[in-house]
Amino acid sequence: TPWSLRARRRRIVCASSGDPNTPSFQRQKQRLQSMALLRCTTRLALRTPRRQLAAVPQTVSDDEFNKIKDELTSFMHDRIYPNEQLFLKQSHESRWTNGKEWTHPPLIVDLMQEAKQRGLWNLFLPADSAQLAPKGTHLGRGLTNLQYADLCELMGTSVHFEFAATACNCASPDTGNMETIARFGNEQQKEKWLSPLLDGSIRSCFAMTEPDVASSDATNISIDIRDDGDDFVVNGRKWWCTGAGSLHCKVMILMGKTDPDAKAFAQQSMLLVDLANTDGIELVRPLTVFGDDDAPKGHFELSFTDVRIPKSNVLWQRGKGFEIAQRRLGPGRIHHCMRCIGQMERALATMAQRAMKRVAFGKPLAARDSVLEDVARIRCEIDGCRHLVREAASLMDRKGNTDLETRQRLSLVKALVPHTLQSIADRAMQLHGGAGVSGDTPLTHIWATGRGLRLADGPDAVHWRKAGQLEFERQRASPLAPYGSYAPSRDAPSFRSTTDPLSEEAASFLVEFEALMKSS
Repeated sequence: TPWSLRARRRRIVCASSGDPNTPSFQRQKQRLQSMALLRCTTRLALRTPRRQLAAVPQTVSDDEFNKIKDELTSFMHDRIYPNEQLFLKQSHESRWTNGKEWTHPPLIVDLMQEAKQRGLWNLFLPADSAQLAPKGTHLGRGLTNLQYADLCELMGTSVHFEFAATACNCASPDTGNMETIARFGNEQQKEKWLSPLLDGSIRSCFAMTEPDVASSDATNISIDIRDDGDDFVVNGRKWWCTGAGSLHCKVMILMGKTDPDAKAFAQQSMLLVDLANTDGIELVRPLTVFGDDDAPKGHFELSFTDVRIPKSNVLWQRGKGFEIAQRRLGPGRIHHCMRCIGQMERALATMAQRAMKRVAFGKPLAARDSVLEDVARIRCEIDGCRHLVREAASLMDRKGNTDLETRQRLSLVKALVPHTLQSIADRAMQLHGGAGVSGDTPLTHIWATGRGLRLADGPDAVHWRKAGQLEFERQRASPLAPYGSYAPSRDAPSFRSTTDPLSEEAASFLVEFEALMKSS
């Protein structure tokens, strides 16, 4: 407060003594002023209540949550793990006769119905988003993000890593799109698109990345969107549009510049596109990830030629696309990281079983010091990543996605977790020898998942950069800031001058030393 700051200034003046024109006096005064301001700012911050508007209330008791987790665990062991190979086989067969009509494989259709019946549907949907969705639809179980972290990790132990998530309507990009429409769509948009997405009768895709610009910088997004009466006319290309290949995909969220002359972060808008009833959109080609087209969802390059989109399809407001993207990517990123923890556990379990069964040079691999150290380090890495992910989820519940601390944690987990997953999978593959790079284990799928996610939703470097920027913002207000240097004052007495007279002993030694060197 002003009064406390005045009191501190008086103490600073009293504490300072000596000639005010000396450098030491000025440094001491600045140091005391800095310390007083930091202490006052810190105390005020601690006393000021944080905004609770974005808080996600816990409406599900621990006992009820444990029942949901037990049901999901049973579903995983009864229906998911035994059918992983069948899912991969049917996924590649789900292209129909011409190879261009991708649909859900029969196994997924059966599992989706069963998941609904067992109360495992839309588990991702947090209680606050569910309150914004149309009534009468499947609104999940009202979990917090922290509660969902446990369940999402469990679903992430499947291979493919979104196999179980798809069965429970918790897969990307639908989860992020559903939350986006719930939070930023109007009632008509929610009724038309959110309700069928929550029911699972349709799927969606998200179009942001472009092939001709560095799309990790959202200000580069440059697809041509022009006003024409009550419509926008869109021309250009997008790629890595996940989900666009499925015939079940009926709606797209398209991000592009509607206002190129506005300020940098107010140029973009997000538009809802009715894919089944909009002319001019071509699926150019499916993009492969390490040779896999990821059917029946897929990742596609799309072209837009004179595509007309009604202006009434704008999400939230015109010019709010960048802000929506920042809020949308929070849940999407952390859901991937939650699943990655499950993939890490799967890789470690596979590695441990191999090490305990294989014998080389006279003893089991599990008895080798290098393997013991690897396994211990991997356990440490998994638990460390899990802690960060759970902390980020808790912050989302308590402070919301736009809070600075939450944003930093989201950036940290997105940069760290996929990289750690790739590293763990690589070590597990190495221990398996040739089997590790074959199709006889899930490790190649797990490794590819980690490597791909280091680019999805933004490359590692962007997330490390953002986390570093936010850390400097925190450090500027750190109460420890004044205590980083032990350097003495430059006004302190010096060691000696080069022209100081020498003692008799030192002078005698130098004379004798120089004479000795000359004569030798």
